[in-house]
Amino acid sequence: MGVMACDREWCDNVMCDRISDERQEYICQECFDELVHLGPSADLDEFMTSRPRRVAVNISLSRAYFNQIFTEVER
Repeated sequence: MGVMACDREWCDNVMCDRISDERQEYICQECFDELVHLGPSADLDEFMTSRPRRVAVNISLSRAYFNQIFTEVER
């Protein structure tokens, strides 16, 4: 885990485990979990500029989808 700030506009977390090579953005575990809850239909641009909130969805399918976009940073 590096000391990289989450690129979500309203997030102050600095311990990010994930990066999107496509988007060149870091995301913390807390925001990633929220994104997973929103599901694959979530608009990433909208999400990355939104304030934190929780919405339930099929977690395993959603996690698999977003794992492809935000890969874990090698240590």
